[in-house]
Amino acid sequence: MNKTQVAIHAYNARKHALEGIYNAQSGHPGGSLSICDILSVLYFEVMNIDPKDPKNPERDRFVLSKGHCAPALYGILSERGYFPTEDCAALRRTDSYIQGHPDMKGVPGVDMSTGSLGQGISAACGMALAAKKTDKDYRVYAILGDGELEEGQVWEAAMFAAHYKLDNLTAFIDNNGLQIDGNIDTVMSPNPIDEKFRAFGWNVIAIDAHDYDAVQNAVNAAKTVKGKPTMVLARSVKGKGVSFMENNPAWHGAAPKKEQYELAISELDAKIAELKAGGTK
Repeated sequence: MNKTQVAIHAYNARKHALEGIYNAQSGHPGGSLSICDILSVLYFEVMNIDPKDPKNPERDRFVLSKGHCAPALYGILSERGYFPTEDCAALRRTDSYIQGHPDMKGVPGVDMSTGSLGQGISAACGMALAAKKTDKDYRVYAILGDGELEEGQVWEAAMFAAHYKLDNLTAFIDNNGLQIDGNIDTVMSPNPIDEKFRAFGWNVIAIDAHDYDAVQNAVNAAKTVKGKPTMVLARSVKGKGVSFMENNPAWHGAAPKKEQYELAISELDAKIAELKAGGTK
């Protein structure tokens, strides 16, 4: 894996996401920025996909269960070549196909329309079961938010995936510890997340969400597990990459103003320049 290039794609995706949110003055920057590293590894190193053939029935599937963080997915899809990067700037415009939640009918590369929390992981389970039923080799990946775990439907899906032995399903939990109302432990604690998923019959791997090797190794390990779905508990930083957004729940669903946006982009540009000069992520 070329970790430098994967990191550059991740930081570019953060820029695309923030540009769209800023232009729309609407969106969810915090949780979008925290998942870009996972997305970059999946789309550039892991998944069997082809931007020129986005509906290939043999492709791997990805479901963004926390659909409000669509700006991050759009950023990575555009980096991967599914559509022009400049289109990300038109987020949520009435004349744009780039809307506030993923739309599988309108956006190339989106495998499932999501928005209502809990429904995405359920759809991912259905995709994984379909592969089993039709003897297909494709794998299914999903990302959930840790606040999303407060939805009962998530646990129905967890039970379903274990019952049907969906070992072709790997789900990541974006465990940044924060949701729109504050700390997840204060609002409605889902902890201990790892023990709960193990009790539901899942294989569980805990990683640093911003360690590219750890993400890749978790995916590789999941492929060796038979008879169980895998949950990757990915400890992340909400607002990753922008100093004043990091670990601040106020940026869950707030758009930056002009000075804030310019400062955020300057910080991301500085990181990209550092990476290109041979620095670390």
